[in-house]
Amino acid sequence: MREVAFIKQNKEKWLDFEKAIFGKELKNPDQLASLYTHLVNDLSYAQTYYPKSKTILYLNNLAAKAFQKIYKTKRQDKNRLVYFFKTEIPLIMYLYKRYVLYAFLIFGVFVGIGALSSAFDDSFIRLILGDDYVNKTLENIKNGDPVAIYKSGSNWGSFIGITLNNLRVCVVSVVYGVFGGFGTGYVLMENGIMLGAFQYMFQKEGVLWESVRGIWIHGAMEIFAIVISGSAGFIIGASILFPKTYSRITSFKTGLKTGVKVLLSVFPFIIAAGFLEGYITRYSNIMSNWLSVGIIVVTLSIISYYYIIYPHIVNKKLQKLQKLQKLQQNATI
Repeated sequence: MREVAFIKQNKEKWLDFEKAIFGKELKNPDQLASLYTHLVNDLSYAQTYYPKSKTILYLNNLAAKAFQKIYKTKRQDKNRLVYFFKTEIPLIMYLYKRYVLYAFLIFGVFVGIGALSSAFDDSFIRLILGDDYVNKTLENIKNGDPVAIYKSGSNWGSFIGITLNNLRVCVVSVVYGVFGGFGTGYVLMENGIMLGAFQYMFQKEGVLWESVRGIWIHGAMEIFAIVISGSAGFIIGASILFPKTYSRITSFKTGLKTGVKVLLSVFPFIIAAGFLEGYITRYSNIMSNWLSVGIIVVTLSIISYYYIIYPHIVNKKLQKLQKLQKLQQNATI
């Protein structure tokens, strides 16, 4: 069968399935599972006879989202929170992994711009960070404690204030996605330039290592979470600019729900980073190098594994499940 005929033959069925998955026309889990089985069959057929076709991408994307819908419906009463973090978010991150890459690339580029601008313009650091902050930091460096600014205030007060501020940055980054993702890009640009200027200031004063071993105790998880929030904003922006086969409003609703879910997933990491900044970073100057580096490596490993590596593991499990369902169906024929 030619691909055009294959698409024409099954198009209505796929569109009906989209309505069941993304629309308000809710079906029970068994009906969805039955529809899902037919979809897997079509995907298998397309992979066999049209291996380079974009139809495979469409069907694979639809199958993955259908899997989320089916298993969320079956398990949400007992394990909704567990399912959200264990399965739903990893699948979302896998499906939208290119937006995570875009967010990191954009952020990284502007970190570089911030550092280079600081290197070639002595006034740039003060322009970005403010005179008051720079003066206090330079004074702390002279006193032999470059990160003393993190000791101001109480542990609890610092924890709450820092956490709320970082949550605000993440929320703004996602909300600005409604401007086609350009607003999100601006937030990443702003924070990237600030980080680049910030780290260059310590480099210029010869205390880069002292700043890294202290600030990145909380910064590894904090910065990573902010960039992930940026990817959520890009998901929303892309849903508006590139609705694909959906109506623009349907695409936007789906993108918005997905973006908000990703945003919610970073909250525990932002809270953990706030705790580290309020209670641990202030003691970095009396820590041994191995302890501070160990904390940085552990926190960065945890969040990197969850958002980068674990999604691939969950997707592989999904692929195995699809193959198993295919084999089971063939066995009953």
